[in-house]
Parts: sequence; structure tokens; C-alpha cells
Amino acid sequence: MVSRLLIVAALSFMVPINTLMSQRTLPPCPDTPNCVSTDAQRSSQRMDAIAFTDSPAAALARAGAALLEEKRTTIVEEGADYLKAEARSLIFRFVDDIEIIVDAERRVFRFRSASRVGKSDLGVNRRRMERISERLRTSSAAASPP
Repeated sequence: MVSRLLIVAALSFMVPINTLMSQRTLPPCPDTPNCVSTDAQRSSQRMDAIAFTDSPAAALARAGAALLEEKRTTIVEEGADYLKAEARSLIFRFVDDIEIIVDAERRVFRFRSASRVGKSDLGVNRRRMERISERLRTSSAAASPP
């Protein structure tokens, strides 16, 4: 009886090894041209991941700051390796969803930005992520030791 209890107790503390690594994925881009992502399958929707050299925690903080530099953008969810934000258009108040994953294993920022409604965004999501990517590259260079 005691050995059975010990086995059950030991098993309850065991964590599968694959849960220790980030399991977070980005949703796929839809068929519409109003989404960009580092994980997109279509070349027209794909953008390059951004490398970082600082700690994952510092990289996440920099990503948050880069997001908040965008007008009408609010961070709505934050995790140890993840940020989700909403950006609203100026006139019609359409919402775009932005997600950034700090991939500590590959040492890159992976991201996705997509419109919730409509078919075309006239390149808004790509331009936004180009600005954010540039901020992440610039701040990464500033954070790197000489």
C-alpha cells in the first residue's frame, strides 16, 4: 500500500519533457491578404523572424515596448514568452491582432499580425510589423554588449 502511494505521488510530480519547452504556435494566416507572419506558408504573407542576443525576459520587455510605440495599440495578454496586442484603425476602429513569441530556443522573435475582418488591409499589417521589426533590431543592437 505504501509503495503504491509513493508511486502515485512520484508520478504526480513528473512533468513531460516536451512541456518544458515553449509549445506556443502562431495561428496560420487565412487565405486573405490581410495577414503577415514569420510562420506563414505563402511567400506573400511571410516575414523574417528577428534575432535577439539578450535574455528572453529582456527580449520580451523590448517587444512590449516596441508594440506600445504603435498608436492605438494595447497589450491584452502577456505570458513568459508571449505577447498579444490589439491595434485599432483610426477612422473605422477595425481591430488587428498582433502576436509576438520570444522563441528562446531559436533566439528569435516570431510574430503574426492580422486583420479580424475584411479581405485586404492595403498593406497595413506588413507596414506595422516592418516598423516593429526595425525597433526590435535597433534595440537589440543597443542591448548587445560592446
